Amino acid sequence: DQIALRRRPVQRFGKALVAPPPGAFLQATAEGEAALLAAVREAVGPAKRIADLFAGCGTFALPLAEQAEVLAVEGEAAMVAAMDRGWREAQGLHKVVSLTRDLFRRPLLPDELKLFDAVVIDPPRAGAAAQIAELAQSTVKVVAAVSCNPVTFARDARVLVDAGFKLDWVQVVDQFRWSGHVELAAKFSR
Repeated sequence: DQIALRRRPVQRFGKALVAPPPGAFLQATAEGEAALLAAVREAVGPAKRIADLFAGCGTFALPLAEQAEVLAVEGEAAMVAAMDRGWREAQGLHKVVSLTRDLFRRPLLPDELKLFDAVVIDPPRAGAAAQIAELAQSTVKVVAAVSCNPVTFARDARVLVDAGFKLDWVQVVDQFRWSGHVELAAKFSR
């Protein structure tokens, strides 16, 4: 329990300052986060309507809101609330709609996905089998995929490629110092 707080501990995501809740997921290093964000920005290109799935506290959603309207979907309500507050207090961002939704049990469906020019997906280590299956059936043209698990990334990538997506590129980001773990960013298009 919190006894006293002089000021909120904040994390900068683009123009927004976010106070992550206890236990929130953040990228391991500032350099790694910057590399992943650069890759995601390159992948989505000039998209004006972006869905960010497994959005966390807004690592990608809030910087992308500098160029586009964003739907940010995350299963943890406290992270969604922190992201929404960061967006509301920031200046110069497009609209960000923050939605609490368990994408493992209730993935966004093709009818919901058809509203977006690009989708960013950054699931936990288990991957996003249910959401990837819906993306594969959608009319989405660009997917920026981020993953901390090459095995589940490969499984999910196979589903997208089998559905007609092309794997344009994959970038490895070695942000887990002194470990064999890596982060991946990739662009799929059709």
